[in-house]
Amino acid sequence: MKVLVLGGGVIGVTTAYFLLQDGHEVTVVERHEGLADETSFANAGLIAPGHAYTWASPKAPGILLRSLFRPDQALQLRLKADPALWAWGLRFLANCTSEKVAVNTARKVRLCLYSQNLLRQLVRETEVEYDARDGGLLYLYRSPAAFEAAVAKMAILVDNGLPLQAIDPTQAARIDPALTGVRDRLAGAVYAPSDESGDAHLFTRRLGAWCAERGVVFRTGTTIERIETEGDRVTGVATSAGRLTADSYVLALGCHSVAMARPLAVRLPIYPVKGYSATLPVGAQANAPAVGGLDEERLVAYAPMGERLRVTAIADFAGYDLRHRPADFRGMLNAMRELFPDAADYDRPSYWACLRPMTPEGTPLYGTARHRNLVFNVGHGHMGWTMAAGSGRIAADLVAGRTPGLPLDGMQVR
Repeated sequence: MKVLVLGGGVIGVTTAYFLLQDGHEVTVVERHEGLADETSFANAGLIAPGHAYTWASPKAPGILLRSLFRPDQALQLRLKADPALWAWGLRFLANCTSEKVAVNTARKVRLCLYSQNLLRQLVRETEVEYDARDGGLLYLYRSPAAFEAAVAKMAILVDNGLPLQAIDPTQAARIDPALTGVRDRLAGAVYAPSDESGDAHLFTRRLGAWCAERGVVFRTGTTIERIETEGDRVTGVATSAGRLTADSYVLALGCHSVAMARPLAVRLPIYPVKGYSATLPVGAQANAPAVGGLDEERLVAYAPMGERLRVTAIADFAGYDLRHRPADFRGMLNAMRELFPDAADYDRPSYWACLRPMTPEGTPLYGTARHRNLVFNVGHGHMGWTMAAGSGRIAADLVAGRTPGLPLDGMQVR
């Protein structure tokens, strides 16, 4: 079967890999000149089932309200006349109950674990290298109250198959000696020994090259203009390089999936949430982290990547605005200096901002809607890297008419 994958980020390329494994003739269309040059370019790098809690929680409305007056909140809301934001926001608020948090988080962590297992299989098959680092991730807490709350809510992840350990600062410093000098600033940590990290951009580029050697065609520098339909089928895709046709199509355009689906009478409940990252050079004498993790109270993530250290933070509801200033990164870099003062050259950061395709529930959307040969693989939010392999396998199963290996309850496009 000929399959056209729309989107060349980590989601689209992993989908192409699984379609190739199924024996399909695959073409990937990507508007950038290279693969993974948008949301997948400089993300947190964490493969983190241990951070699968949904953003919609009973505390989230208060954080968003405070963000209107305080710029130090992890979630940043900007009031604007944007009907899409308000419609999305109402659905987000409806998911902020304890009952829905439990359901959405359980779905999210099961998907993350399913995906992580498939990623490991993929890496064994392809031998793709991407500055991967195992050894777990550390979720750090500065205050006793926050640490106690984290330990109390661990059960939902543990009950769904994720090993987690509540540890004291001395134990955290044994796992990551770079924390030794700041143990007295920590109340404790949650250690996820099976979590890991790696460079999603490098992974996507190298997996793309592996797939290309085996017949996948990548049409980069090609803008998708519209999806053409007749009745209940997609008949082709109009692009800047001409019309492309296939037997089946997969939509994996991140935040841009919303505009592409709208003329098809499909309203995707996805809103762009801007994230910020800084990549720092690590010198030979630097005392960089041995493993990745998060400063949970400031929601600053970090991941060592070879001779680089990636730092990410903030969820900014700013629409499709990708602009950023050095001041936007000050808080995350200050938090890192406090924890890892000798980790990297903090005076030579490379800045980046991207748009995360968030659903109100925090879980992706799969399946078909009005057109039976168009499969959706969208809405992965801030965990697209963690969910990529599982999502690619799910999309390939749906293209083949198979029941996916993971139940899709609550994650089906309508």
